[in-house]
Order: sequence, then structure tokens, then C-alpha cells
Amino acid sequence: MLKGKNVFLRAVEPEDADILYDWENDFSLWKVSNTLAPFSKHVIKKYLETAHLDIYQTKQLRLMIQENGENGNVIGMIDLFDFEPYHSYAGVGIVIHKDYRNKGFAAEALNILIKYTFEYLNLHQLYCNIAVDNSISIKLFENAGFEKKCTKKDWYFDGNKFTDINFYQLINPNHVTK
Repeated sequence: MLKGKNVFLRAVEPEDADILYDWENDFSLWKVSNTLAPFSKHVIKKYLETAHLDIYQTKQLRLMIQENGENGNVIGMIDLFDFEPYHSYAGVGIVIHKDYRNKGFAAEALNILIKYTFEYLNLHQLYCNIAVDNSISIKLFENAGFEKKCTKKDWYFDGNKFTDINFYQLINPNHVTK
């Protein structure tokens, strides 16, 4: 288990189906997740059937963020996507339920994930794309050591206008080439 002081990251379980269904269909999150259409409960259940597959097979990994303690609530999820083992990188995305934001949970979960990817998966780098007007996410990733490398002009379309995206990167200072 990937555990911190206040939260831990765990595999997706079948009982997470309802919360995943709600979050994947939350229209306010679609612009940051590149979602274009709702997910059915059937699709969520099919995803859960394959969620146990190895990251080397699926090229992605979703972990649920849960509060520590016997009855800790699931408060978010953190994803590795675009996993490229040969070039040793992956993208990172994170969602924290609105009731648990601004309490340090995202920072703790991100730091746990960074440690896991750098020490266990031996990745050379992580990256993320953040809308230029998303100051909360920019602060989160910059505080975790990610550096802005460029701005992608008119990269995301929100249905009304194009938005610039900042590309952030975190290089593993201790990466060992095998």
C-alpha cells in the first residue's frame, strides 16, 4: 500500500463503481480530462474488470485516494497515463472531490505517487498539462517540483474558446538506467 500521513493510494475496487460513475460523468471535470461523452455504468463495470491489469499492459494506472483510518473516505483519484516504459515517462492527473480540496490531500497524494514512480517504477520523468488559468493545479505541481517547460497555444477547446496549456515536467534526479 502506498501510504502517507493523512491519505493512502490504493487500487480501484468493484465497490468504487458508483463514485467513478459520478466523477467520470461530472461535466465540470471534462475539460481537464479530455472527456467528450458520458460514461455508462456498463463501461465503468467493464473498466473495473480490467483495472487489475499490469501498467505495462494497459499503459495507465488509476489509484484511489483515501483518507487514513478505519472508515476513511475515498476523496479522489490519481492517474498515470501515457505510460511509456521504453522512454521512461508517464503523464499525471489528479482529482480531489470538492469537499476535500484545499486541505493538503492532493499534495500528499502527488508526493506519494512521485515516490512510487521514481523509486519503484524507476521512471525518468513525469509530466502534466495544466490550463494557464488553473492556478490551484499550477501551484500544486510547482510545489511538488514540476517545472514549466512551455505553453501550448490554443491547446484545449472548452466548447466556446481555445485555452492555452502549460506543459510541466519533473525529472527523477536519481534515475538509474538499467
